[in-house]
Amino acid sequence: MAAKSSPEQPLPLRSVLQMVAQWIGRLGTVWAEGQITELSARGGTVFLTLRDPVANVSARVMCPRGVYEATAPRPVDGARVVMRLKPDFYVTRGSFAFTALEIRPVGIGELLARLERLRQLLAAEGLFNAERKRRLPFLPRTVGLICGRDSAAERDVLENARRRWPAVRFTVEQVAVQGPYAVGEVTEALRKLDADPEVDVIIIARGGGSLEDLLPFSDESLVRAVAACRTPVVSAIGHEQDTPLLDLVADVRASTPTDAAKKVVPDVGEQLALIRQLRDRGRRVLTGLIDRESAWLAAVRSRPSLADPVREIDRRLEQVDALRERARRCLAAHLDRAADSLEHLRARLVALSPAATLQRGYAIVQRPSGEVVRLAADVAPGEELSVRFADDRIRAITVPDPPR
Repeated sequence: MAAKSSPEQPLPLRSVLQMVAQWIGRLGTVWAEGQITELSARGGTVFLTLRDPVANVSARVMCPRGVYEATAPRPVDGARVVMRLKPDFYVTRGSFAFTALEIRPVGIGELLARLERLRQLLAAEGLFNAERKRRLPFLPRTVGLICGRDSAAERDVLENARRRWPAVRFTVEQVAVQGPYAVGEVTEALRKLDADPEVDVIIIARGGGSLEDLLPFSDESLVRAVAACRTPVVSAIGHEQDTPLLDLVADVRASTPTDAAKKVVPDVGEQLALIRQLRDRGRRVLTGLIDRESAWLAAVRSRPSLADPVREIDRRLEQVDALRERARRCLAAHLDRAADSLEHLRARLVALSPAATLQRGYAIVQRPSGEVVRLAADVAPGEELSVRFADDRIRAITVPDPPR
C-alpha cells in the first residue's frame, strides 16, 4: 500500500478503507468468551458490548435478531457467554465491530468448574493461608464500607454497628455490586479506602443472590487486590451458604452484613459488663489478698516473741541457769567419782607395791645391774650384791658356805 501511494499520488480514503476491510475480512471467525453489557435491540439487529471480565477490555458486537432469539435462554445484561464472532470493518463509517454468528450461554457447571480451577490456583500461591490473615482492631477509628447504592446491606451494617457502639465512624463507598462494572468499582473503592490512614478495617458487603450475581466477588483481579491490601478486610457477601473466593482471601469472613458489624465493632454493653466483671474480680482478689495478709500479720503479732519479748528473754535466762546448775552437778559428780576411783587405785597400788612388802621386814637382793636375785644358787661367791630395805639399802659381798 505504501509503495502505491505518495504525496504526489495519494490513494482515496475509500480505497484505503476497502483494503483495511479486505485485510480484516481474511481473519475469519473466532470463539470468544465475555460478559454482555449495554444490550439493546433496534430493528432486526441486537447491539451489545462484550466485556472481558478480568481486564478492562471491551468490543462492540452486532448480532442478528434471529441468532439472538435462537439462544436459549436469551442472554441478558451481565450474562457470561461464548460467541462465534466474525470481525467486520465498515467502510462507510470507518468503524470496526464484530458480528455474532452463534451465542452459547456459559452454564452453571462450567462456571463452577472455572471457579474451582481459579480457587486451586490462588490457594497454591498461598493467598488463602491462615498465617497471612490479620487480626481485626479491637475498636477501629473509622470503618470503611463498600456496598451497593442504597442497599439493605449498607443499612444492616450501619444500624447494627451504631447500635453496638454509637460513636463508631464510617466511610461508605457506594458501588455497583453486580453486573459488568462491579469488579472495577469495588476494586477502585478498595484501593481508595486502603490508602486512607484513618480507615482501620474495610467491610465489603452485599446481600444474597444467584451464582451469576455473586460472580464479581470471585473475580481474580478483585481477589488479588484484597490480598494486597494493608488494611484488614472483612467479607460479608450473600448468605451463609454463599462462598465466593473473596471469603477465602479476606482476613475475616462474616456470614451476613449484620454478622460483619458484630465482628468489626464491639458491643458497648458487653464491654461495660466485662469491665464490671473484671473490676469486681479485681476487688475480690485484692480484698482476699488484704484479708490473708491481715490474718498473717495478726498471727505474727500474737506470737509470744512479739507479744512479750522480755518474757522470752526470761525464759531463755531460766534455761541458761538450769543448764549451768545441771553442768555444775554433772561436773561435781564426775569429780567425786574420779576421786573415789583414784583412791581405789592408790589403795591397790599400795597393796601391790614391793615397798609394802619391805615395810614388813623383807628385803630385795639385786645385782648392780638392777636384776633381782631370786635363788641363792644363782649367786656366785664373792659377787657384789645390793640389798634393798624399806628405807635404805646396803652393799654386800657373798662368801661361800663353810663346809659341814
